[in-house]
Amino acid sequence: MAGPSHDPSLYRDRDIVPIKRALVSVSDKTDLLPLAQALADAGVEIVSTGSTAARIREGGHEVTDVADITGFPEMLDGRVKTLHPNVHGGLLADLRLEHHETQLGEFGIAPFELVIVNLYPFVETVASGAAANEVVEQIDIGGPAMVRASAKNHANVAIVVDPSSYPAIIEAVKTGGTTLQTRKELAARAFAHTASYDTAVAQWFAEETMQGTETLPEHLTIQAEKIEDLRYGENSHQRAAIYSRVGGHGIAQAELLQGKPMSFNNYTDADAALRTAYDMVLPAVAIMKHANPCGLAIADPKALDPIASAHLRAHECDPLSAFGGVIAANRTVTLKMAENLRDIFTEVIVAPDFEPAALEVFKAKKNLRLLKLPANWQQERMDVRLVSGGLLLQDADLFPDDDFESVAKNWELVAGPEPEIPLADLVFAWKSCRAVKSNAIVLAKNMATVGIGMGQVNRVDSCRLAVERAGDRVEGSIAASDAFFPFSDGPEVLMDAGVKVIIQPGGSVRDEETIALAKERGVTMYFTGERHFFH
Repeated sequence: MAGPSHDPSLYRDRDIVPIKRALVSVSDKTDLLPLAQALADAGVEIVSTGSTAARIREGGHEVTDVADITGFPEMLDGRVKTLHPNVHGGLLADLRLEHHETQLGEFGIAPFELVIVNLYPFVETVASGAAANEVVEQIDIGGPAMVRASAKNHANVAIVVDPSSYPAIIEAVKTGGTTLQTRKELAARAFAHTASYDTAVAQWFAEETMQGTETLPEHLTIQAEKIEDLRYGENSHQRAAIYSRVGGHGIAQAELLQGKPMSFNNYTDADAALRTAYDMVLPAVAIMKHANPCGLAIADPKALDPIASAHLRAHECDPLSAFGGVIAANRTVTLKMAENLRDIFTEVIVAPDFEPAALEVFKAKKNLRLLKLPANWQQERMDVRLVSGGLLLQDADLFPDDDFESVAKNWELVAGPEPEIPLADLVFAWKSCRAVKSNAIVLAKNMATVGIGMGQVNRVDSCRLAVERAGDRVEGSIAASDAFFPFSDGPEVLMDAGVKVIIQPGGSVRDEETIALAKERGVTMYFTGERHFFH
């Protein structure tokens, strides 16, 4: 049976709550002193802990130590300091209820109207490569307890977990207090903050316990915070927003240096372009349209400006499709590359950095979006995809990034002579087809794509499309297929067009027919033993 405190008739209305007493304990001390100044000027009593209290005192403001409230000093290297009824009674008392107010008086506990807490830097500590014991010490206990208690009691307490909320709180202090709507909004943000924090801790423990095992985690929690609403989704009638995942170091964290806000499709194409360009160890550029490459190339080894060379060679693959494309470079974009793009309509360029002179050139293209990757950008190690009612998780399809030999070490020459073509060219063709939607056929020459067939419902049509797009450049090119040829008709299309080397996984029940055709036509064929479907 519900207790008397749940009787609606006992609750007193409470919209505006004046701020008389604040509990402040923050790891991130950004803008702490201006906030403390505003609280002090308004006569608010500030209760604080450890280094936060020391910083406020250094700013010239009076502070009451939590130890004076609890009657106990900080214990166990700071592991216990705020876990006490004299703190949590003041956080959880619902002053809309007369008997809660009476109980506070009986125990000599004063309520808090404002709590400002952010948590230990757990994510940053993990990212720094710290040892396990050091990481464990950054698992906050008292902080989340105070945040959750205050958020639960948002009818009476405003909980602030981010310095970005300080201006609104300073204004509330000056104008008489916080509104119930403001406290609700702050509470929602606070619960999201602790959920995100707990997710990071859970992920770290999962990774620690799964090390050395071949199984995927039993429980998967993904926490993300909205960065901004997007104009619309894939189509104008769809709502959309971009979120930042806890601990993420990818396209979502990239800095927009110039141009209109990114769209949903811009993000998906830019991420696909990055995945493609960064498959290559050498300077490379990928040009994408609708998540498929319309050009990919590595720089001419003799080029004075490698990344500009890579872009020109990628553009030559399919200039028509490159119109309005998204470009990713795996090296800093140079002035020369920017000059090459003056007259090419491009939606987005994403790169690790841009030369200042390149940025000056791009200023003339005001609608061009320039994205600078975070310094710690990295390829995702896992691939997560939503399905109705759940999600799929798999290892990301990544190549060894050390040398060409490591990629080709398990290849088997099943037909034709050892080609005079350098191994690097063969590996480039094979890597390139991984970025193309299945069924994928890539024609490449001199470490640049010359024809791409993608997204067809049979492999023969992909072969025909790649040949058609390559035109007279197909002669002497390398063909790579992301999966085996079920029949010899696809390879026959390629051979008829002038392809001299074919790289494919093998594994069809009709492999011998395809091998026999290659031997008959004098075409070199490799089996990689590994496929690269991309859906």
